[in-house]
Amino acid sequence: MESQKQKYITHELRVTPEVAYTEERLKTEVARSMGVHPMRITGMRVARRSIDARQKRVMVNLLVRVWLDTVPEETSLVVPVKYRPLASDAPQAIVVGAGPAGLFAALRLIELGVRPILLERGKSVEERGVDMAKIAREGVVNPDSNYCFGEGGAGAYSDGKLYTRSKKRGSVEKILNVFARHGASEDILVDAHPHIGTDRLPKVIAAIRKTIIDCGGEVRFSTRVDSLIIKNGRCEGVITAAGEELSGPVILATGHSARDVYSMLSKAGVALEPKGIAVGVRLEHPQNLIDQLQYHSPKGRGRYLPAAEYSMLTRVDGRGVYSFCMCPGGVIIPAATGDGQLVVNGMSPASRGGRWANSGMVVEVLPEDLPDGDEPSLKMMRFQEMIEGAFFRESGGAQNSGAQRMKDFVNSRDSADLPATSYAPGIHPARIDKLLPMSIAGRLQKAFIEFGRKQKGFLTNEAVLIGAETRTSAPVRVPRDLENLQHVGVEGLFPCGEGAGYAGGIVSAAIDGERCADSLKTLYYPETK
Repeated sequence: MESQKQKYITHELRVTPEVAYTEERLKTEVARSMGVHPMRITGMRVARRSIDARQKRVMVNLLVRVWLDTVPEETSLVVPVKYRPLASDAPQAIVVGAGPAGLFAALRLIELGVRPILLERGKSVEERGVDMAKIAREGVVNPDSNYCFGEGGAGAYSDGKLYTRSKKRGSVEKILNVFARHGASEDILVDAHPHIGTDRLPKVIAAIRKTIIDCGGEVRFSTRVDSLIIKNGRCEGVITAAGEELSGPVILATGHSARDVYSMLSKAGVALEPKGIAVGVRLEHPQNLIDQLQYHSPKGRGRYLPAAEYSMLTRVDGRGVYSFCMCPGGVIIPAATGDGQLVVNGMSPASRGGRWANSGMVVEVLPEDLPDGDEPSLKMMRFQEMIEGAFFRESGGAQNSGAQRMKDFVNSRDSADLPATSYAPGIHPARIDKLLPMSIAGRLQKAFIEFGRKQKGFLTNEAVLIGAETRTSAPVRVPRDLENLQHVGVEGLFPCGEGAGYAGGIVSAAIDGERCADSLKTLYYPETK
């Protein structure tokens, strides 16, 4: 297939890792595969790349753009997105939360000619680091600035994984292009499972903020929204913790851990629903062991292959048990958002070059699995709090986490000692099989045995369980109309992203942010251009 603009040819081929990741060898193989002399190739760009490790011999599938006998005008894969400065009289909308849903909602509003006022309870992405360091070093949790709250949201410190299956609701390619336009590596447009990396994502987020401000939008940090202004069934704005009132339709994109927001909505009579979640632990292996298992080689990944990933899934006693947010070459982090909580998550740098691999290992929990209690809509949230509190109390009120070797957990026995770990606050031996509810621990034990049968060597005492992993998704859904995306009982309120129960990661949250912006503009500012 030939492009009329740049006159490149797209060519598919399947090669060894050595060829795929060595430019000159790849050029020679492309020429051979196409039946042309290498000197005729004047430009080449990998457009798609996926690793196939299903067989013993690992191969890489490539889609390559090739220029023959002509100097390419441009080889970049980035498609520019134009953001024009807003008109001085542009109408405004309130966006609550500066995670991926809120950031992309704000960008889309600018495209549509609507001025976003973006309110973030936490600090800028540059300032968040100080508060996150205190969690690890001192066990001090700032309830407004931590691994979940602050510019970029929880996704800013969870590897920056951009793979999603949510491709029917919006353009994944556009989201990836926006990230690349703001400084992410163009590899995210190439790799089958793209990621930005925790070390690089903050600069990308800061660049997105600059675009919003340069175009006339407003970004406010340390600005927590404490209530909504609702009159006659319509949301007309918000009231901040400082008492300031801001007017306009509201996109509510507060993330999966804003429990005070859920409580505020419940007290205000805004309809909420309990939503299924998944809870469990972080499982940490040596990365070299995962490389050996996934790439079928005692030498591990070798010189050319990236740190290996894995994905595990089964059903035990009618509920799903699966790996979640797998972080190759990464670290486990303390992700509490308030006092009395011990929560863990995972993240990786762009290089994924660390000693350990970690993944959430979680069990599906549905609303019908729990009694309604006094707060039926918040019962899943209370279940999360119960587990986090149990781990916190076992740790003596610190972020140093209880841990158990993997085989010891499966066999319900003490771990006499523990391996080295990436978890900065430290770990100590504990009976994870007893700290978790039996409905969770029992299913995990059975699943680990099955995973060990499927992949020999995965079930090992070299691996350690660290808890608790409870923030896989929002425990609440804020119900909205399927067509206009407004709350079912409150006009002018657009529940958005992962915190509202409509997304499950950076890309899907970003897509939902764009969709909510589109709907808001159509309903409230149809004449704006």
